[in-house]
Amino acid sequence: MASEADSETAKKPLSRKKKRKMARLTVAELKQLVKKPEVVEWTDVTAADPRLLLHLKSYRNTVPIPIHWSAKRDYLQGKRGIEKPPFQLPSYIADTGIATMRDAVKEKEANMSLKAKTRERVQPKMGKVDIDYQKLHDAFFKFQTKPPVTGFGEMYYEGKEFETSLKEKRPGDLSPELVEALSIPPLAPPPWLISMQRFGPPPSYPTLRIPGLNAPIPEGAQWGFHPGGWGKPPLDEYNRPLYGDVFGVLPKATDSGMGEPVDKNPWGELEPEEEEDEEESEEEEEDEEAAETAPVDGLQTPSGTETPSGMASVVSTVAGGLETPDFLELRKNSGRSAPEATESGPRSLYQVVPEKQTSIRGLMGSERGYDVSGVSGAPIPVLGDDRGTKRKANGIDVSIDASELEGLSEEELRRKYEQHSKGSAGLPNREDFSDMVAKEMAKKKQKMDRDRERDGKKGKEFKF
Repeated sequence: MASEADSETAKKPLSRKKKRKMARLTVAELKQLVKKPEVVEWTDVTAADPRLLLHLKSYRNTVPIPIHWSAKRDYLQGKRGIEKPPFQLPSYIADTGIATMRDAVKEKEANMSLKAKTRERVQPKMGKVDIDYQKLHDAFFKFQTKPPVTGFGEMYYEGKEFETSLKEKRPGDLSPELVEALSIPPLAPPPWLISMQRFGPPPSYPTLRIPGLNAPIPEGAQWGFHPGGWGKPPLDEYNRPLYGDVFGVLPKATDSGMGEPVDKNPWGELEPEEEEDEEESEEEEEDEEAAETAPVDGLQTPSGTETPSGMASVVSTVAGGLETPDFLELRKNSGRSAPEATESGPRSLYQVVPEKQTSIRGLMGSERGYDVSGVSGAPIPVLGDDRGTKRKANGIDVSIDASELEGLSEEELRRKYEQHSKGSAGLPNREDFSDMVAKEMAKKKQKMDRDRERDGKKGKEFKF
């Protein structure tokens, strides 16, 4: 019967599920095939393409999937019975003492009577929590610390906040809590030093300096196996240290197994500012010499650096194919002919006009006047007579509406021009302000008369 059952099972074909299960790679085989075996998990063997999945998981700056994706319990179900601690002020704010001051104020308010509380609510007193602003400034700008935050790619899981942060921990550094827990007295070695002297330093940290093994023991400590002793230094048959400079007599450069000495000198330090008076004077002299030796046929490029080829770059002001002129006039009135410019003779910067006393005339008259009869040369221009240098000396202004130009013929336009030229013949037309001044004086006189009559009526009304 057993042989018949075996033959039946052998003849029966395997299902697809069993074939897939037999074709899967194990966790050990998968770790041997990838570059980073630490990212392999037990669920990765069931993936459709486990090699591609592990390649993506081991890629740089890849955020992993949260661990609780395959958990049977709900997320954070285990924290239901844990009491949430109350909020605490950061240490740099608590050091200012503001919490104790607030507690004192609250305690005082609790002992107040109902009448005092009502009065305080209506007329509150300010400045109860009076704290030094310098302390607040130092707390936020000098002693402020960064809150604990998770790094890139770190995922939260249950109980992560209760774990010890290993970022600040260094191998070989004993915290005060660990020293107290191990009951290590002052100047005493850790209990594992004797085993390290016998079997050697830990292979995971080849450059770690351990006092009593490859570094000298602290001052005041003693060798020996008595309580508080640092054991026996590891030496060979020739009394040479096995693992490093255990006696502190060798120079740092020849210290075996400790690597090259670290240069702790600051780099990138700014040089002190030197006195630049002499340098500036020398630079000014060099600039003057360079300006004298600069080419005359153009303008030098207005930049603080010279052309690398050694030739001064020049901005040419003359069109290509023409010779450089000896003299270049850049003024606007350079189009005047030479006789017109030389007829008036050399110009003077200013002329002194004699002053004379005059009687005040009109509303805005002046006590002083100026005698311009003795001013030589061209007549003094009057404001409004000469409107720009582009107009001709004997030009005539004709104002015509643009709508009138549509139906005007050439003869009518000439006739209007002749009328304007006849009206503008002789001296320039100047406005006469005498009528306007007379009107203003009359208005002012009428106003004064009305005010005087009004004051007289008020005096009669208040008279008893």
